[in-house]
Amino acid sequence: MSALPLKEKLQALQCHFTWNFEIRDKVDAAHILQTLALRIAHNDYQNQATFLAMQAYLCHLQGQYEDALQSLREAEEILQRDHPDNFPRQVLVIYGNYAWIYYHLAHYDLVELYLDKVRKICSSLKSRSPYAAQIPEIHAQKGWSLLAAGFRNGREATECFQMALREDKANGEFLAGLAIAAFASWTHSYKSVFWNAAREKLGAIIHEQQQNYEAKVYLAKILKKVDRQQAEALLEDVVQNSLDPEVLRNAAKFFQLEFPQQAIAILQRAISLNPNYHLLHYDLGVCYKKQLEAAKSGRREEIVAAATEAFKKAVQKDPVSVFSKLALAEMYGENTPRYQEEIYLNLMSEMPSLSKRCQQAVYLHWGDFLFYKQKSRWEAAQMYKAGFAIPDNYLERKQLKKRLEEVAGEFQQSSQTTEAEAIHDFIQQNESP
Repeated sequence: MSALPLKEKLQALQCHFTWNFEIRDKVDAAHILQTLALRIAHNDYQNQATFLAMQAYLCHLQGQYEDALQSLREAEEILQRDHPDNFPRQVLVIYGNYAWIYYHLAHYDLVELYLDKVRKICSSLKSRSPYAAQIPEIHAQKGWSLLAAGFRNGREATECFQMALREDKANGEFLAGLAIAAFASWTHSYKSVFWNAAREKLGAIIHEQQQNYEAKVYLAKILKKVDRQQAEALLEDVVQNSLDPEVLRNAAKFFQLEFPQQAIAILQRAISLNPNYHLLHYDLGVCYKKQLEAAKSGRREEIVAAATEAFKKAVQKDPVSVFSKLALAEMYGENTPRYQEEIYLNLMSEMPSLSKRCQQAVYLHWGDFLFYKQKSRWEAAQMYKAGFAIPDNYLERKQLKKRLEEVAGEFQQSSQTTEAEAIHDFIQQNESP
């Protein structure tokens, strides 16, 4: 059977394969898979099936087709259990994902089977399109999937939940999604209009859903500077009652900078619930690093040992986590600089397989080692340049620019004006428009 006519039908489906997520690379996909696993285990919105369907899409990106199909089977079973009266409307996205995965496996008879299932449901819904239906369930599933892919999608997710609510104004799941999408929009703009919307919507959800601990953490972050007392009361409730490690991790972040010991206690509880989640160990190490800044000399060794152990565990739980390795290298640098150098050299050898942000981070840390510890200005400048030449504007790129300016300043002070000018010219040439 020719695959060509199927492609047009597949492109008309509403599912993860046609929603154009910004999954930047395999590293990004692997990270989202980790956080999705937690959402699937600890969600409160009866949307497990949506996350399993997205898990299937991400597994396909990783070439793990059997895992992808297993996720879809689980999603279908959950929908039959949780939505028996509404199953056909809920399952359209799952069937769309099945069709796409079987297309990639060249099982065209099964592609036709799932396309036919979609067509029959759309026909029963009197949809204008044979392969798509503009219904609240699908808008909401897209909204949750966008949020799971990253809070940078907050504005688009907001539109999805607004469309879902037009036909089902009192749906608690859709209202919760809209509140979280409003918070996500604020985190990527910090405009007062988004702050007000997030505060209002999160407050309303918490009033209706007393055990929505994710919403409580987000509202606490919104209120941190304007009503610290209420923010801390919300977090106290979360820390005492939530069993979701990711929610507890977010609660710990609230205290990380000012009260690292409090954050450490929360993270230790989260680790007891899920010892395999590497970001819990990573954040624990970050808290110890914060303690190190104010530590008396007698406690420094103890704190360095605790931080090193936390970052070691983060790497052990996720051996591809570049930021965990960089943090571990920094801790090794306190006592054993040769171990620090070894990690940087290993990461430099893996550079082609790393994401753009991870590449920038490696160049930054390796450059810092050369500049500050080995006093190799010229070699450090080469590393900083290589990182800054990557045009993606992450936080690391701003830091790379600062470092280049610092190196140029040192060249200038030692009368190496040609080198200093060359760096300034390089920055100008590579500056984003």
